[in-house]
Amino acid sequence: MNNFPRFTLNRTVVMLVPKRPFLEWVNDADPDEMALTLEDLSEDNEVFLIPQLNDEQESIQWVEKRWSILFEHMLAEWMLDETGWPQDRTLNMFREWFDIEIHTMAWDLAGEPLLVEDWHDEDDDEDDDTEYEVREKISIH
Repeated sequence: MNNFPRFTLNRTVVMLVPKRPFLEWVNDADPDEMALTLEDLSEDNEVFLIPQLNDEQESIQWVEKRWSILFEHMLAEWMLDETGWPQDRTLNMFREWFDIEIHTMAWDLAGEPLLVEDWHDEDDDEDDDTEYEVREKISIH
C-alpha cells in the first residue's frame, strides 16, 4: 500500500500571522493578563481555506478584498466587545498587523470523511455582503 499523500483539497490555505502591532493591541486589551509574545500568538494560528486561484498574488488580492471581515475575526478571537477594537481600521493597518501566508496545496491525510460545519449564527444580519453560502453539516467522501 502506498503511504504517500493522495488527496488534495481544491482550496488554498491562508494563514494570517500576527505582527507586533497586533501583539501590542492584545496585550493592551487585557493588561491584567501575563504579557504575550509573538511566539505565543503564533503557536496555533487559525487557517482559512479560500478558492484555488492562479497564483499567490491573486490569493493575496482575494484576502485583501476581504480584509475587513478577516480583521474583525482576528480581533474577535481576543475580544468580543467591539468597543475595544481599533476604530479606524484600514487595509494598510491590516497589512501592518498581519503577514499573509499563502499555501497552494492542501493535502487531506485523514482517512475519515471531511466534515464541513456551518457556524452561521441565526441572529446574524441576513443582508451581509459576504460570498459565503450557508451550508449544513455535510460529509464529503
